[in-house]
Amino acid sequence: MAFGASHSVRPRALAAGFALAAGVLLVPSPLHHLGEFGDRPARAAAIALLMATWWLTEALPIYWTACVPVVAFPLLGVFGRGFFGDLLATLSPYVDPYIFLFAGGMGIAAAMQSWDLHRRLALAILSAIGAHPRGLLAGVLAATAFVSLWISNTATAAMMLPIGIALVAQLESKQGGKRLARFGMALMLAIAWGSNLGGIGTKIGTAPNAQFAGFLEQRGTSISFLQFGAIGLPFVVVMLPIAWLFLVRMAKGDDWQGDARDVIRRERRELGPAGRGERVVLTVFALTAALWIGSKPLTAWLAPQVHAFKLGSAHVEGGIAVVAALALMLLRSEGRAVLPLRALGGVPWETLLLLGGGFAMAAGIQESGLSRWMGAELGAIAGLPPLGQILVASLATVGISAVASNTATIAVMLPVLAEAASPAARNAVLFAATIACSCDFALPVGTPPNAIVFGSGYVRIPVMARYGALLDVIAALVAALWCALAVPRLL
Repeated sequence: MAFGASHSVRPRALAAGFALAAGVLLVPSPLHHLGEFGDRPARAAAIALLMATWWLTEALPIYWTACVPVVAFPLLGVFGRGFFGDLLATLSPYVDPYIFLFAGGMGIAAAMQSWDLHRRLALAILSAIGAHPRGLLAGVLAATAFVSLWISNTATAAMMLPIGIALVAQLESKQGGKRLARFGMALMLAIAWGSNLGGIGTKIGTAPNAQFAGFLEQRGTSISFLQFGAIGLPFVVVMLPIAWLFLVRMAKGDDWQGDARDVIRRERRELGPAGRGERVVLTVFALTAALWIGSKPLTAWLAPQVHAFKLGSAHVEGGIAVVAALALMLLRSEGRAVLPLRALGGVPWETLLLLGGGFAMAAGIQESGLSRWMGAELGAIAGLPPLGQILVASLATVGISAVASNTATIAVMLPVLAEAASPAARNAVLFAATIACSCDFALPVGTPPNAIVFGSGYVRIPVMARYGALLDVIAALVAALWCALAVPRLL
């Protein structure tokens, strides 16, 4: 579901959420007397169901819904620590280290966009790969995925869309105005699919990745930037050629003559030579990425220096990101800050609330005992072989994310799957679910990039759904198989 697609209030959807929550609270069930947890699992379930309903129906802007735990958890005593104890426990996830990692990453991305560095990198990749039909699809897909590793998939799609439209317009003009409907649709979907896939590759590529890393950190398992990339990036590398084959087949029948290199050259000429601002951003970005990659040994070196504070890689990576963003705000080029305040105004800061709300919901589900009950109810999964558990988790998550925000999907799935999976398969199950929740290629409402390219006028829903649904299933299977193989060896 497209993030931020609706800013209106839907009274019927609001009422439905309240009604479902009231039903869980008032109707007797095993959740009202679960051992030492008492009825706290029922209270947590009521709020989780209310939030899931509001997220699914967009009863409110989804970042508003993410703030529900701040009010509801202390009032209902979900953590069982008294009002102020519950309030502190609820607020803590909203200042999780991964919130600062994501915030700093968005600041760096804003600087890249402010100086058009992301556009220069994308055009360089397009120029290098080629401009014949298959090469152009591969170039757009690869360039979009590369940019999406570092900035949000929404910003990536918005940046690549005018380039894609210009490329198609150039080709159509060389055909005497003939509309390249098939190729145009394939090129638009290359932008959407590249945006979605690229974000899976790094710890900061998309919000669910940060949610997953934060969830593992809370359970005592630290995953570094390098470890995440070692699992996420190969998945992206495997999926890009598969997506490309789908796009080539989709475009089949739209033969055209001519060369798109004219458009690429013109776009690059318009950018002109790289200025000092771009070079500064690129240098800071490269240093930041290098420090993220080396965060594990850096944490091991720093930890003994701060005995009073339990330092984890999440704290180090978050600190690196924030320092990098602050450095970009202080450095100047052409008489202005490299990261100007107006650029920060375009950053989707509400995503940080969404992350915090997801962390808070997961904490409430876990601490209330609800995840233990749900895990017991799904205990049959633990009886499956590890690969079977991972497959079930991956396929189920892909299905849910088709109709719900990937951030909301993973917020609900992580604590449930953590209890349901066997200890030996748990990390692989959670990683596969995290990857799978971002693999939605079938519907315009599935992700913001899907919705953005749908507005181009080239994308037809029946064709997108036919190819995208199959790609969803393939992605879920690849995620499951790869996580089963790689996670036990790398985490």
